[in-house]
Amino acid sequence: MLLVFDIGNSNIVLGTYDGKRLMHHWRISTDRQKTGDEYGMLINELFRFQGISMSDITAIVISSVVPPLVVPIIKMCQRYFGIRPLLVGPGIKTGIKLKYENPRDIGADRIVNVLGAFEQYGGPLIVIDIGTATTFDVVSKNGDFLGGAIAPGIGISSEALFQRAAKLPRIELVTPKAVICHNTITGIQAGIIFGAVGQIDGIVCRMKKELNTEMKVVATGGLANMIARESKTIDKTDHFLTLTGLRVLYERNK
Repeated sequence: MLLVFDIGNSNIVLGTYDGKRLMHHWRISTDRQKTGDEYGMLINELFRFQGISMSDITAIVISSVVPPLVVPIIKMCQRYFGIRPLLVGPGIKTGIKLKYENPRDIGADRIVNVLGAFEQYGGPLIVIDIGTATTFDVVSKNGDFLGGAIAPGIGISSEALFQRAAKLPRIELVTPKAVICHNTITGIQAGIIFGAVGQIDGIVCRMKKELNTEMKVVATGGLANMIARESKTIDKTDHFLTLTGLRVLYERNK
């Protein structure tokens, strides 16, 4: 089986594949202080709960936007699985053109999202990852990465509001029933959620106008479903887009 790691700023998402079939998946908190041994023990417990043995894993691929965790996770893979993992980065074969001034600047998560989206839905399309940052990536008809945009994530924006406005409380990120609200909590919820929806729809419309073409819009990330329910431009949500992309990347480099 193939084990894939998507190491994000807030969460690490893991999945196991048997061929092209996603067998199991987990989401754990990203902790920059954990050692490789601690991650090894945690993954061993997750595997044990699902009846999987570490010896069942024959290959590992890692995407990371958290540099301090790369070395500990690689060492963990070598110690606990006896496998040198494939790391998404410069020199890896993607099979697509990266039309960017400096391709090394592109986050590993954006590359695998593009690969996963094109594998699942073809092109042209716009891939939106609603995570710690909100990224918009444009994929051509042939699967090439044409560029995109990056905005502060919903969580970052809301946290900044709470930290800089002393009288505003932390709130649960849920969609209120109306945008004209009659208390502070739902007012904050409306501003954050509907503001994010407006931002996403606005950027998508500008991208379509810039390229003068209609494109499928696919969203992924922890808050994708909530935003998609209010959005006029998101066509599909896919929470396993990054894992799919990691599987595709492995197949092109094995």
